[in-house]
Amino acid sequence: MPLGTDYARQDCSLARSLEIVGERWTLLILRDAFWGVHRFTDFQAHLDVSRAVLSARLEALVEDGLLSRTGTGHASYHLTEAGLSLWPALYALAQWGEQRTTPGAPRRLFFHIGCGRLEPDGRCGACGRAPLPADLEIRPGPGADFTVRDDPVSVALREPHRLLTPLPPR
Repeated sequence: MPLGTDYARQDCSLARSLEIVGERWTLLILRDAFWGVHRFTDFQAHLDVSRAVLSARLEALVEDGLLSRTGTGHASYHLTEAGLSLWPALYALAQWGEQRTTPGAPRRLFFHIGCGRLEPDGRCGACGRAPLPADLEIRPGPGADFTVRDDPVSVALREPHRLLTPLPPR
C-alpha cells in the first residue's frame, strides 16, 4: 500500500496543522518573516531554496491566511494575525533545537525589549510575561558562526534587530 501524501484520514489537530505548515521550507519561511524578511529575493537568498519551491510555499501560506501579499511585481509578504499566532510554536521548536544541537551556546538570543532575555519556555526572565513578537529583539548568541553565510539577511542579523521590523535594504 503506497504512503499517503496528506493527513486527510487523521482525526487530529496536529495532523490538520501539518497540512498547513508541514511542508519542507514552510516553517523556515515563517521564521524569516518573523525576523523581518518581506521580499521574495531575500527569502530565496537566505534559505537557498529554488524559486519554484519558494513561490509555491509563499502562495500556499497566502492561501492559508498565514501571510498576506502586497504589491505587484516585487511583492512584499507579511505575517497575518494567524501567522503571528504561530510565534510560540516556532520559538519552542527553535529552543528545542538549540538544546539538542548547541547546548550552552545558542546561535540566537531573544530579548523582551527594555526588560530581559527570553527563557526557553518563551517567558521573559525579568518580568515573567510571554511577550508578543513585536516586543522582542533578536541578537546573535555565543554559538553564532558568522563565517557560514554572507547573504543580506544573515549579515543584517549580525546586529540586534527587532522582530517583524523590515530588514534594511541591501
